[in-house]
Formats: sequence, structure tokens, C-alpha cells
Amino acid sequence: MITLSHRVQQVKPSATLSITAKAAALRAAGRDIIALSVGEPDFKTPLAARKAGIEAIENGQTRYTAVAGIPELRAAISEKFQRDNKLHYAPEQILVSSGAKQCIYNLLMAMINDGDEVIIPAPYWVSYPDMVLLAEGVPVIVATKENARFKLTPAQLEAAITPKTRLLFLNSPSNPTGMAYSKEELQALGKVLQHHPGIAIATDDIYEKIIFDGIEFVTFAEANPDLIARTITLNGVSKAHCMTGWRIGYCGAPLHLIQAMSKIQAQSTSNPCTVSQYAALAALTVPSDELASMLQTYAARRKWLIAQLNDIVGMTCLQPDGAFYAFPSVEPWLGMRTTGGQILQDDVQICAWLLEDTGVALVPGTAFGAPGYIRFSYAVAQDVLEDAINRVAAAAMRLTPA
Repeated sequence: MITLSHRVQQVKPSATLSITAKAAALRAAGRDIIALSVGEPDFKTPLAARKAGIEAIENGQTRYTAVAGIPELRAAISEKFQRDNKLHYAPEQILVSSGAKQCIYNLLMAMINDGDEVIIPAPYWVSYPDMVLLAEGVPVIVATKENARFKLTPAQLEAAITPKTRLLFLNSPSNPTGMAYSKEELQALGKVLQHHPGIAIATDDIYEKIIFDGIEFVTFAEANPDLIARTITLNGVSKAHCMTGWRIGYCGAPLHLIQAMSKIQAQSTSNPCTVSQYAALAALTVPSDELASMLQTYAARRKWLIAQLNDIVGMTCLQPDGAFYAFPSVEPWLGMRTTGGQILQDDVQICAWLLEDTGVALVPGTAFGAPGYIRFSYAVAQDVLEDAINRVAAAAMRLTPA
């Protein structure tokens, strides 16, 4: 029998992908399933990007490229950082990867040694801790509070730092909460980090463009320009440009780190998909009003959904600042009895019950390091969303005290 590595045995399967697979199996068996579990825009890739991908194929632009990406795309990303974020990353300080997830993996493999600690505020994106484990680092989970809008405070950050701390992860707007850090909040965290020069900051800005209510997005290095030499700014085209399957992420960082990350990428995937790079180039450089239309739709869905969730018995939900998720508490459901006689012990059981009972697939908060919550994605059509909420609300009414 082939023996598995200790690294892979530490890693849990992706909760979102597991639930999506279970929902797909039920759908294949004939069940009427609504999947609100996947973080994927329900809009088309912008026309200019689609055309650019087709033209790349027709023009024979289908061969290997430089590992870090085609020069034109790296230059466009450099210009994007300057234009949108007031950050100067030269093109050679840019790495293009097969999704922002690969950028993060490259980063961890390039800088984390056995036993190095990485601070991860919870709720967190499900892959952060497991990727740290694969790099043989130690995830240090810091539970944020709902009354702080699920954001890390300076006091929490200071308390989590040890001599072994090498990296801090920040994600704004957040998956799963949708909360975004203000410039002042990022500056307050920056003041703590100024006293700890050995700590780098990885800021995941993948939902940068999906933000509401006139809130101004600010990335960490923009708020703390004196810390840019210790900051890795991560982003991609998946969410804002509806290009999840194209698999193009990118980051800006100090040159020596980008070179090290490129070495990791060279020995894993080599260059990201050539056709996708040309499509991403068009997405970043060709003006379009498609994003504005998408944001208007998301804003309307968000307003409707949050009101509906807060009307469901035993559920409360803060209004998110961005992304396309709602993250309500369902703690009052714990210990309740379903019509089938099951007593709900945790949010994992709650999501399993909702999938079986209502056909609505959701992700438990435990997967994000936040027990007692569940995540709704509203990146689905309004009529589908309404059907799902009606089913969940009706199921909640059927719960009884144990």
C-alpha cells in the first residue's frame, strides 16, 4: 500500500467543494437542489475578454509563456495597481498565476519554514489554514467578534504575535462575511506591525471591486505605504471580471520574493494558461460598463436577502460591505429538533439537514473557523434566491425545542 505524506494527511477536503459535490449527487438523483454554496459570479465573462481569448486561439497564442506571465499582462497589472490602489509595483514585481490561490500557495512555499506561525483572522477563507499546513507552518487562528463586524483589532493582533510569527493574512472584503476594513482600521493594524519588522502581510483583495454603499476600498499597502516592502498584494480576475474558470490570479510584492515565488511556480505549473492571460489582459485594459451593471444587481440582491434572513426565526445577519455573501448566525437553532427527530448539534449538522430537508446547499461556518454561522452566496438569480429563502424559512418554522 502506498503511504501518504504527513502533509496531505493534515489537510481537510474543501468544505465548499464537498458540499457542491453532495448537492450535485442529489441533483443527479433527481432532487430539486439550489446551490448557494459556491462563490462564483452568475454573470458572463466580459465581452472583450471573451473575444480576446478567442483571438488568442485563432492567432496561435497557445504556446508556453514566461513563467511569471506575458510582459503585456504584467505591465497592465502594474498599471492597475498604480491606478486603483496608488501602489508602485514594477512589472518585474508582478507574478501571474493559475488563480489567486496559486499565488498564495507560491507565497507560503517560498517564505514559510517548518514551525513558522501565520496569523489568520477568523472567519477566514477555507483554504488559508490548510495551505499553511502544506507549507509546514502553524496557522494561528484569531477569532474576531460579530460586534467588531468580524474584523481583527489591533489588540487581538498584538496578542497573537510571537517570536515565530512570520505572516499575517488579511482578506477585505471578506469571504465569508463580506466585511471590509477601512483605511483607519488598516492603519491601526499597521501601527502594531511597525514594531514587529519580521512579519510580512498578505492581503487578499480578490473582492476589491465588489463593494457597496459608497464604501471606498483601501488595500493594506495603500493605507500603510511605509510597510509596502513587507506586503504581498494579492488579487485576480475571477470575481470582478467573472473569470473563475479562466484561472488567472496575480500579486505584487518585493522583487526578491516574486523571484522566489516564480521558482516555486516554475517547478509546479510553469506559466498560467496562455489563452487566459490574453483574456485577462483585455479584462484589465478594455473599458466596460458590465461591472457597474453587475454591482447594481448584487446590491439589490443583498438588500433583499439581508432583510429576509433577519425575518427567519432564530437567524440574525449583519449587512455586509461587499463580496456576494451573507453570514448569518444560527446559534438559536442549536439543540432544536427537526421534523425527522434529529437534534441539531452544530452548524455542520444544520447545513446537512437543510440540504436533505429543503434541497438548499449552504456552507457551515465551522469551515470558515466560525461555528454557529452559515454562509449564503447570493451570486444566483433573484428568483432562485427567493425560492431558496422560502424553503429555509419554512424549515426553520418546523423546528421545535428538544
